[in-house]
Amino acid sequence: MTTKAVYLDNHATTPVDPRVLEAMLPYFSQTFGNAASRSHGFGWEAEQAVERAREQIARLVNAKSKDIVFGSGATEADNLAVKGVVEFYKEKGNHVITAVTEHKAVLDTCRALERKGVATVTYLPVDRYGMVDPDAVRRAITDKTVLISIMYANNEVGTINPIAEIGKIAREKSVLFHTDATQGVGRLPVDVEAMHIDLLSMSAHKIYGPKGVGALYVRSKNPRVRLAAIIDGGGHERGMRSGTLNVPGIVGFGKACELCR
Repeated sequence: MTTKAVYLDNHATTPVDPRVLEAMLPYFSQTFGNAASRSHGFGWEAEQAVERAREQIARLVNAKSKDIVFGSGATEADNLAVKGVVEFYKEKGNHVITAVTEHKAVLDTCRALERKGVATVTYLPVDRYGMVDPDAVRRAITDKTVLISIMYANNEVGTINPIAEIGKIAREKSVLFHTDATQGVGRLPVDVEAMHIDLLSMSAHKIYGPKGVGALYVRSKNPRVRLAAIIDGGGHERGMRSGTLNVPGIVGFGKACELCR
C-alpha cells in the first residue's frame, strides 16, 4: 500500500493553477519582449500584456490600474511601503505604528530602520485572538506619525484585523495606512477605497499564481502617496521600482486575480 502526501500549507504557497500556467506560457517564447522596449512590436506586445494584468489586479482590490506597482513579491512590497514612506516623509516625522504579530517583512524592516536611527516604532500588542485594537492604534498616533502598518489577515493564526476601522482612523489623523494583505487578497473582500487603504502589499503565489511576482498598491489621489525608491536603475513603475518587468509572472498574477473574482 502506497501513501500520498496531502498538502496543507496553502498559506505558505499554492500550486500554479493550470489556467494561470496556460496564460503565462506564450510569454516565455513567442511573446518574449521587454515591456520597457517601446520602439518595436515585441516590446509593445509585452507592455500590453503587463497593462492588462495591471487592470486585472486592480479590479480585484477596487483600485486604479496605474496605482499598481509590480515587484518580486509581498516582502519587497512591504519594504518599499515602509522604507519608502519613512524616507520620503522624514521632514514630517519618523514614527511608525505596527503590531507585534506582523510578518517579518514588516517587523524586520521596522527594526532595521530603528537600528539606523531613522525611525521610531510602536509595536502594538494584540488580544487573545491575535487582533489589533483600533483604539490602541488611535492612542499610539503622535504628531510625528507618518505610517500605520497593520496586516489584513495573519499568516500564522488566521486572525482578520479590522482594517477598515483602522484605515478610517488613519485617514482622520492624516496618517498613511499600509496593510500587508497577502493572506487576504483573493480570499476576503478587499476594497482600497471603502477600507481607506493608502498602500497594500500582495503576492501572486498565495492565490494559485507564480512565485517571484507581487505588487504594491500606491494611492495616487486623495491623498497622493509619495515614496522614495529602494531600487534604482531605470525609473520603471512610476519611478518607484526599477528593473526589467517579469512579464510571464505578471501575466500569471493577472490571470490568478481574474480567477479570484
